[in-house]
Amino acid sequence: MSKKELVKRYVLCAVSLFVSALGVALTKHGELGMSPISSVSNILSLKFTQLSLGSWLIIWNCILIAGQVIVLRRKFQPIQLLQIPLSFLFGWFTDICMMIVEHIPADLYIVKMLMVISGIVVLGFGISLAVTANVIMNSGEAFVKAVSDVSQKQFGNMKIVFDIFCVVLSIILSMIFFDMKILGTREGTVISALFTGFTVKFFTKATRESLEKLLTK
Repeated sequence: MSKKELVKRYVLCAVSLFVSALGVALTKHGELGMSPISSVSNILSLKFTQLSLGSWLIIWNCILIAGQVIVLRRKFQPIQLLQIPLSFLFGWFTDICMMIVEHIPADLYIVKMLMVISGIVVLGFGISLAVTANVIMNSGEAFVKAVSDVSQKQFGNMKIVFDIFCVVLSIILSMIFFDMKILGTREGTVISALFTGFTVKFFTKATRESLEKLLTK
């Protein structure tokens, strides 16, 4: 791979982070629950408001990176430490996108649901760009892959287990922090868990060939 192509792939990766962050912001603004991997950060941002959602996403992603180091030990590749600056970038992008969408009226339930659905579509598109860029995995999927490799279990099965773990953890934290009330985990979380993967597959199939030509040109 030439240096020029590598630079293009990292630029596409950065673009994918912004698009994904916009998807997260749209879903958050709908207030009907977020994607499983973002649900823990969402609960923490609701309880500890001194830090923004983007800041909690940075912290959560760094915890997942540390988890990769613990799971893989000597097999952990130093290049994967690039997940750290990318996590900071994603967190900053999320806060910027939150400011962009905060003025969109979302009082009616139908509007909230449209925000969730549009957030899922935008997030799926952003993830598909990262898949095509194919440089550094996001910390969530990288953690799942690490556990999958060590346990010799299928990645897809481990991803389901991880998503369930994130949702359960967010519910437990919510009940602890908010007097046994479940906040931040609603129908939007279920919809996101069910349909984000489909949107990623759709956009990857629709855009990968043309993007690959652009990257390798």
